[in-house]
Amino acid sequence: MRKYVFTASDIEPLLEGLAIVGTGGGGSPKLGKAILENEFSIKREITLIDPQDVPDDAFVISGGIMGSVSILDRMDTGKLIKGWEKKFELMEAAKAMSDYKGKEIDYVVPFEVGGLNTPVILSLAARMGISTIDGDSVGRSAPETQMASFLGHGISLVPMPLVDTMGNTIIVSEQNKPTFADEIGRWMVTRGGGMGANSHYPMSGAELKRSVIPNTITGAIKIGRSLMKARKEGNDPISAVIGQLGGIKLFQGRVEKLQGEDKGGFYITNVKLKGSADFAGREAKLVIKNETMALWIDGKLRTVFPDLVCMLDEKDGSGILSTDIEDGRDMVLVGQPCHDRLRTGLKNPEIAEAFGGSRYGHPEISFIPMEELSKA
Repeated sequence: MRKYVFTASDIEPLLEGLAIVGTGGGGSPKLGKAILENEFSIKREITLIDPQDVPDDAFVISGGIMGSVSILDRMDTGKLIKGWEKKFELMEAAKAMSDYKGKEIDYVVPFEVGGLNTPVILSLAARMGISTIDGDSVGRSAPETQMASFLGHGISLVPMPLVDTMGNTIIVSEQNKPTFADEIGRWMVTRGGGMGANSHYPMSGAELKRSVIPNTITGAIKIGRSLMKARKEGNDPISAVIGQLGGIKLFQGRVEKLQGEDKGGFYITNVKLKGSADFAGREAKLVIKNETMALWIDGKLRTVFPDLVCMLDEKDGSGILSTDIEDGRDMVLVGQPCHDRLRTGLKNPEIAEAFGGSRYGHPEISFIPMEELSKA
């Protein structure tokens, strides 16, 4: 069985890559860095396993941290990580899942790739003495737990244990709609200190292999290394990212108008950009719910979640968090089609609704591949 042993030299490129594919969310890479550095200081081993090497009968769970990116960004990082050595909510959620299912957990897989929620799963696995799956359920970050490739391939989100920072634990064992468990989780964390953890999508190794978006953690490391190399050699960092992503440059411009607010455990932002360089005289509008959800260029819809819109700093190519967007900021928007495993699930009307525009204030929007929108 092949394993990738994560080293300290992987931290910086991983976080650079996660900040890009996080599409504005996924948690703070600064906190992610502190988490990973803490693991190495304690000498816990972090290992990754390719999804195809997971035994069919293995017991796998997903999970992550819940909370608005703005709340997480304001937390005292040192105090938080020190506290996790005594009480790690994500470990408690995983234990609750193991007890509920009566099974020992063999592997964990990140729900999403993002600056916090990937490192925190790597930390969970290291603490448990097991490997993390090199993959996730979105190939990017996503604001809601039902927005996952797993759901689209018949894997149940529930049971979903939820643990908040105040010491409360609940388990959502059943739901009559895909969004219910996440809504309960948001209700809980907004009343339980602004942050919590969950465990979800219990599955077999066989189920994992047909539903996971593969190799996204090592993929993020490759993106980060390519970006860092371009900077060092004086090459265009934006081109390096686009080349590694296999993406396209959608827009370049300056933030002209910004409206943002914390709402129900999310950070909702509407961004208007005025075009520059090759996009001079044009304008773009972004809707962000922790992560980029939809993009219009010159009033025409251009991309829809879960296709990716990565927000890059115009000068150094680094990924921009939604909480770091401000008036006058110059950025480049890079698009990438989401993985086919996500698109397959979206053919189910119930799944499509769980991902749809009503989840971010635009009920008129349903998923259309960015390639089709480009042709239109």
